[in-house]
Amino acid sequence: MFYWHFTGVLLVSFCCFAGAGQDVGRSCILVSIAGKNVMLDCGMHMGYNDDRRFPDFSYITQNGRLTDFLDCVIISHFHLDHCGALPYFSEMVGYDGPIYMTHPTKAICPILLEDYRKITVDKKGETNFFTSQMIKDCMKKVVAVHLHQTVQVDEELEIKAYYAGHVLGAAMFQIRVGCESVVYTVTAWIDKCRPDLLITESTYATTIRDSKRCRERDFLKKVHETVERGGKVLIPVFALGRAQELCILLETFWERMNLKAPIYFSTGLTEKANHYYKLFITWTNQKIRKTFVQRNMFEFKHIKAFDRAFADNPGPMVVFATPGMLHAGQSLQIFRKWAGNEKNMVIMPGYCVQGTVGHKILSGQRKLEMEGRQIVSWILNFQFPALKIPQNNLWIWSSTWLVVFLLEVKMQVEYMSFSAHADAKGIMQLIRQAEPRNVLLVHGEAKKMEFLKQKIEQEFNVSCFMPANGETTTILTNPCIPVDISLGLLKRETAIGPAPDAKKPKLMHGSLLMKDNSFRLVSPEQALKELGLAEHQLRFTCRVHIQDPRKEHETGLRVYNHLKGILKDYSVQHLPDGSITVESILIQATAHSEDQGTKVLLVSWTYQDEELGSYLTSLLKKGLPQGTP
Repeated sequence: MFYWHFTGVLLVSFCCFAGAGQDVGRSCILVSIAGKNVMLDCGMHMGYNDDRRFPDFSYITQNGRLTDFLDCVIISHFHLDHCGALPYFSEMVGYDGPIYMTHPTKAICPILLEDYRKITVDKKGETNFFTSQMIKDCMKKVVAVHLHQTVQVDEELEIKAYYAGHVLGAAMFQIRVGCESVVYTVTAWIDKCRPDLLITESTYATTIRDSKRCRERDFLKKVHETVERGGKVLIPVFALGRAQELCILLETFWERMNLKAPIYFSTGLTEKANHYYKLFITWTNQKIRKTFVQRNMFEFKHIKAFDRAFADNPGPMVVFATPGMLHAGQSLQIFRKWAGNEKNMVIMPGYCVQGTVGHKILSGQRKLEMEGRQIVSWILNFQFPALKIPQNNLWIWSSTWLVVFLLEVKMQVEYMSFSAHADAKGIMQLIRQAEPRNVLLVHGEAKKMEFLKQKIEQEFNVSCFMPANGETTTILTNPCIPVDISLGLLKRETAIGPAPDAKKPKLMHGSLLMKDNSFRLVSPEQALKELGLAEHQLRFTCRVHIQDPRKEHETGLRVYNHLKGILKDYSVQHLPDGSITVESILIQATAHSEDQGTKVLLVSWTYQDEELGSYLTSLLKKGLPQGTP
């Protein structure tokens, strides 16, 4: 087996549009690999409430339908910053091609999308948004995949999902076309696969976290201290993933310590979330799977459903409320009520994007401008004698006004990262394991990404890229393509010239045949026979001008004597017609049409002797040395 090396182009057209490129949120990446176009994720941005919340899909193509341009779409997991724009993309912008995700992601995605729609449309009254029916129609286009299942998208493009552990159903995807490959991951574990490009999130590009056990102990201590002094603890979470992990942690701690303070989880998504964790128990970690034999860890004894009225109850309590960045919904409503009491505490267990209330309080802001709706009524006393309306009749008008007020935050604010995103140490470990030829950082802050980029390039000596929104990164590849060689050609080529040296490459001449995506190198005669073609002789001719006042046949003789003295290892002959041959190379001397003192040497050769032909041409261009007979 031989390998054919050539330089290819892996075009990574980084269409995160206005997110995930030196930014956190709205993940959307277009990868063009060997002529195939794959879109990775289709998320929304939680820091915006206008058109910027969704990716700008005009970056993909401005001519024609998206379905004609894209070969497929891949969704890595169910977080809204990775799937929140999917119904908008498929139903409103227009995409009818395949969408790949794992079975748990397919089950949970529509639940989170519908909850997102209710908050945006039903509660905020926003327009130009996808409907419930659009979510259903979108999910009909989804093709669910199993882990380690190779999916053949078409004859050339294949994808394969690997366990990611980020959240339930999260997967890393390997995209392969021929021998070129890209790996897209949101976490930090994958086998040694040596892809041409590794695309990895870098949310915690400069962070090295304590061990998970230390963080869990610190979390329980903070919660316990707050409820012991009579305070309330608000834990903003997204309904799936981190929420179940922290619920199990508090449930076990409450049982061990025999604590009585109530723990609540905001209703709505909780029941469905736990249902899917039970259904996909094989996707959870080993500890939960083992415990599941004795009891279901998702059936909580101490954690009850939350009612809105409970927020005003006196005494300590712990509330898990959605969403996780305090940008809307029940978590923000509870925060407004409890923020003014210094006994209370809010614990942010994950990353908060810029523009959210969560990001503001973690940045140290303690006075926040908040929006609220207020009903204002007027009671007016009108007299309309002409309409015969009784005097002193009361008329009442009411109107809802959007008001802005200043909220002073006195409650304690704590940040304890339980995010499943890899920290800087984890990202470096991922690169060490995967051994990619190139790395591309996404889903992070620009300054932190720049620091990590330099560290990756110094330690691993690979190219690292961190394109901004809308930028395109082009990566050159050097793939090895296996080529079979016929035994007859191999014997013939090794018999020519000196014995082959294992340390030096040997140039071999043959015909390359491709059949059923495999390559064979055979002799020209065998190729003609297999293909049923007639042989044609192809020769290359070059003109060389030399200064020589003699006759043509005399010039030819001088050329023969000159080459005979230099090319001692080659067969050099002087033919009766005055031409010279060196192996298959033919040299003829002719007169110049305008200058009698100049002769034109016509040098022609076959493709087999191209190297020798080029050498003779350069040699003759130097002219004939003085004194050559």
